[in-house]
Amino acid sequence: MPSPSTEFTHAITRRPAEGVVNGLRAEDTGTPDLEKMLAAHADYVATLKSTGATVIELDALEEYPDALFVEDTALCLPQGAILMRPGAPSRMGEVSEMAPTLRDLYSEIREIKGPGHIEGGDILVTGREVLVGRSARTDAEGVAELRAILSDWGHDLREVFTPEGVLHFKTDCSLLDAETVLATRRLADSGCFEGYRVIYVAEGEEAAANAIRFNDLVIMPADFPRTAETVRKAGYEVREIANSECAKIDGGMSCLSLRFTPS
Repeated sequence: MPSPSTEFTHAITRRPAEGVVNGLRAEDTGTPDLEKMLAAHADYVATLKSTGATVIELDALEEYPDALFVEDTALCLPQGAILMRPGAPSRMGEVSEMAPTLRDLYSEIREIKGPGHIEGGDILVTGREVLVGRSARTDAEGVAELRAILSDWGHDLREVFTPEGVLHFKTDCSLLDAETVLATRRLADSGCFEGYRVIYVAEGEEAAANAIRFNDLVIMPADFPRTAETVRKAGYEVREIANSECAKIDGGMSCLSLRFTPS
């Protein structure tokens, strides 16, 4: 039986804008190279399509440098889509830009109205529950509002905590199958994955934790060979995508798409 947490018919991506060089970042590690980013983004989109999924490619938004990171704007579930409320003020307008596309795909749309904030990068949907990590971008009020919506749809939400200094919960973890998580030790040591099978990223390769399981593929950032080999040995088919430029603005594999099967 297909798992709604790893098997999808659709994805939404957004082309990087020229203004992506002004994207938010925790620390300055250099200016992203737009041409390299566009090439990597095209590879990412092609990899999603290779699984047979329909990929909706949205135009760049010059007024929102971080808009390529579409995952933060919504949570897409079999019952419907929930529009998020980003914790970064400069990203608030991205949600209204995404809303029309989701309304064309879903009959049921809810939204986080505030005053709290929550971003999709802090939400991990597993085979049994929805894990939401409190972070600098996701607060208690945002989690509470999402919990009420998910309760209506029959989902259990469990609140956990993102390590200090880590942008999003999924910066340090990803789902490999309904019961298996790829994670950093600093996150898993909190006990948040008790009852799950945990595969650890290699020491020094913490950035490899932000991967995605998309149908038959585990899509990982390139240049983390020990972790990629570990995941392959665990029985998964791995595709590696260059992420050097997105990483300069705190982006990874999950950030670049919304993945779902519309209702």
